Amino acid sequence: MRLSRRAFCQSGSAAFVAASLPGTVALGQSVASSRVVPSEVRAVKLNGAATSIEAAALRELAGSLDGQLLLDGDFGYDGARRIWNGMHDRHPALIVRARSTADVVNAVTFARERELLLAVKGGGHSWPGHSTADGALMIDLSAINEVTVDPNRRRARVGGGALLYDLDFASLRHGLATTAGIVSHTGVGGLTLGGGYGRLGRKLGLTIDSLVAAELVCADGRVRKVSAEENRDLFWAIRGGGGNFGVVTEFELVLHEVPPDMYGGIIQWPLSAARDVLHHYAKHSSKYSDEMFVAPGLTTAQDGSPRLAMDICYCGDPRNAERELAPLRAVARPVMDGAGPTSYLTMQTRMDGVARPGIRSYIKSGMVKSFTPALIDAMLDNFEPGRGVAINSMATGARIAQVAETATAWPHRNASALVAVVSFWPDPAADTARIGAVRSLWSKLEPHVGGYYANIQAEAIEVASNYGPVYERLVSIKNAYDPMNLFRLNSNIRPTV
Repeated sequence: MRLSRRAFCQSGSAAFVAASLPGTVALGQSVASSRVVPSEVRAVKLNGAATSIEAAALRELAGSLDGQLLLDGDFGYDGARRIWNGMHDRHPALIVRARSTADVVNAVTFARERELLLAVKGGGHSWPGHSTADGALMIDLSAINEVTVDPNRRRARVGGGALLYDLDFASLRHGLATTAGIVSHTGVGGLTLGGGYGRLGRKLGLTIDSLVAAELVCADGRVRKVSAEENRDLFWAIRGGGGNFGVVTEFELVLHEVPPDMYGGIIQWPLSAARDVLHHYAKHSSKYSDEMFVAPGLTTAQDGSPRLAMDICYCGDPRNAERELAPLRAVARPVMDGAGPTSYLTMQTRMDGVARPGIRSYIKSGMVKSFTPALIDAMLDNFEPGRGVAINSMATGARIAQVAETATAWPHRNASALVAVVSFWPDPAADTARIGAVRSLWSKLEPHVGGYYANIQAEAIEVASNYGPVYERLVSIKNAYDPMNLFRLNSNIRPTV
């Protein structure tokens, strides 16, 4: 398993502290061995009531782990509790930094038996902060991050705490890839369980369309292998149903041959040309090849000027990309044209700085059948440059739409695009203004969309209607495997038993 420089430094420092403070009470393998165990730890139950966890139970849990048990005040606790979206500064009662599936089993069992609020952190990229919660037991999967590639079988086995960069880097070395998101420090787990949009989606489908098996720790503490042959109901449910059914400690994904160099980058037009370019896109995008991914959006450039920006990725011969994009470029002269031959990994890391860990962010998203003239008017008439809010979109369709609507738990196969309104900012004092600006702009676009992408939604609303034709089946599976709703910090499928 890859050990990052940060993890190495932390583990080394912890060992030094423990060695220099003999006689303190140890929590098993925990870095908390440098401090005395409190007589009890206050926590929160599933029903919201306060509870206490006694020292003996903490010692027992810690002693069962290959990884670490962290309490508030322990070295490493603050780093483990933090997640990507800086808006969510929460303090779990205890954190299990799992290093094995057995650790996850023990943590889930501990939470279930005590009816503790449970949070699961993979990459920690949950926009609404579901990866953490005040008073909860948090399971941190970041150490279960190994990616093993079998180039002959074109398969990747991916740990539940791996990041998209881990997957992309390991697979691209063999000329292989599968659909992943557009920010490389996103977790593979959350992305996959929620469906998995990405730049290769029109060519290869959603990430769940390349998922062939998984190892799942369910609420009863049992480890289940799920696939088309084993536990088929759960395999269907985790492909789009989010983290409602357990903790995935390993995914097995199909990899696909990709060009050593792709074609991509950002093309920008002045706002004065946006209407013509967007109408051309709306008219012709349905004819784009499956290899062509286009993500148009409205943003503000560094110099303060408003722009129409299109993120391009072509998974094929760059010469074909040039021919396919020529009519779009001919509509109006771009003010910046950064699209050309480039590596896929370069494209996958382009947004990492904008969406850097610790940034504050808020987003609203929705699915659209097509870029209608009314939607384009709503975008252009209500976009206000300089407010720190952008309109983004992502082309879907093609291979994604070729899968039957109810073949997986992902319910939006017939959408042609995802549209989102988003803001990023560093200053907590700007929270109210930025959230208000996103909501105000979204209210103008919302009449033109239906349903949303749970992976990038600041609040889970109308969960039943969002899942549409697959919701009742999801509820029945939730009833069977998690009737107490232990896994509730997600776009939650509420049990009815």
